[in-house]
Amino acid sequence: MESLVLKEGLVALRALRMEDSQALAVQANDRAIFDKVRDYFPHPYGIEDAKAFIQMVLEEQPRLTFGIFYHGQLAGMIGLKLQSDVYRKSAEVGYWIGANFRGKGITTSALALITSYGVNTLLLKRLYAGAFSNNPPSMRVLEKCGYLFEGVARKAIWKNGEYLDEHRYGFVAEDPS
Repeated sequence: MESLVLKEGLVALRALRMEDSQALAVQANDRAIFDKVRDYFPHPYGIEDAKAFIQMVLEEQPRLTFGIFYHGQLAGMIGLKLQSDVYRKSAEVGYWIGANFRGKGITTSALALITSYGVNTLLLKRLYAGAFSNNPPSMRVLEKCGYLFEGVARKAIWKNGEYLDEHRYGFVAEDPS
């Protein structure tokens, strides 16, 4: 699984390696990222956080978490969280992109790649994501990749001392005709 690389143009998704820990710590230690992700994502984000995260994802089977690389540089992260029981053909997708890499279409390419991987390799029927109401760029990325707006969970998120709505998007793989 280590050699799995998903690529589109200048964007590649690949498994992290321990030598990526410094770049991961630098990119992830950004308050703007922390403000748009779940609280289990640490802030500040240091080298030990990066090493622990990389060690955790190296053990994944199947591969679900990928570094987003642009021109060979670590630009962010993207991953799938498989669901269980009656939701076992679904996965939640999550991602973030470093400050220097925003606005270049990188996240859109990365989401398209992981969506294809989820549907065609993992044989998932449905992928979904929630975007915080204060993150319109994430909503645009989801829409560009064919995720449909499914609704708003009002005041579902408590982040940084305030309530936020969650905008839910879903992608359903079409059955072959």
